[in-house]
Amino acid sequence: MNTGVLSAKGVCKSYGDNQVLQDLDLDIQPGKIYGLIGRNGAGKTTLLSILTAQNTMDSGEVTYNGKSVWENQDALNHICFSRELQPTLFTGPNNLKIKYYLNTASIFYPNWDQEYAQRLLQEFKLNPKKKISQLSKGQMSMVTILLALASGADITILDEPVAGLDVVMRERFYQLLLDDYAKTNRTFIVSTHIIEEAASVFERVIILDEGKIIENAETDELVNEFRYISGHQEEVDRACQGLEVLTTRETGRHKSCGVRGSAAQLAQAAQFDVDIAPMNLQNVFVALCGHGDEG
Repeated sequence: MNTGVLSAKGVCKSYGDNQVLQDLDLDIQPGKIYGLIGRNGAGKTTLLSILTAQNTMDSGEVTYNGKSVWENQDALNHICFSRELQPTLFTGPNNLKIKYYLNTASIFYPNWDQEYAQRLLQEFKLNPKKKISQLSKGQMSMVTILLALASGADITILDEPVAGLDVVMRERFYQLLLDDYAKTNRTFIVSTHIIEEAASVFERVIILDEGKIIENAETDELVNEFRYISGHQEEVDRACQGLEVLTTRETGRHKSCGVRGSAAQLAQAAQFDVDIAPMNLQNVFVALCGHGDEG
């Protein structure tokens, strides 16, 4: 599948006095699985809704293949944003049926795969005649996953797709996503709070913090820059010289630091009498975005 580049340049968005996105730049390259992670209120859903022309921005531009996505159906035909369904609407309970969402998607997305949608309905044990208000949170997540995967869209975006799913269904979702990616090589962006079990799926990770993208990197390369260094306080201090120290914990004369550095710097630190342990993506996220909460 040959897709174009989805780009955001200088995007700003505020709600009243709250600046949610600040002069944000982002390029989504084709044929990759991106993870979008950030704390609550970091601006993830706002960013995704702006990328897909479902929300306005105060300034900046969003383009697909160099053309604005705003009021551009040709561009939006290539992009699916499957967001969390709600059991209630402004008018009361969400009495729309699952089949309504499927029928709407089949009209909107040129590459909609009806056969695949039917297979997923059966696998997820979803009754298409059921109203959204009658579904559990996990079942609503299954509907959003079904819509995203069956859309066939070149760029497929899922916002918190595993909310309410048990661990078995979360694993099944990621396997379905990987199977689809292997078959189509389309671009996926997955926003999630459940970081570690998704980390192995993400080729690239985008970390959003206080309205700014602070990291956009290959997942393995990013994680390899981080370590925990622990031991006697004075020895840890010597080992950490030249490294960026992000977190610190002290108990008596024992000290543990979360650090970031180059391969050469981390190798130098290993020459001291300290214990060095790797971080996983969740550890990296907390170190970068915890703002001292974990220290």
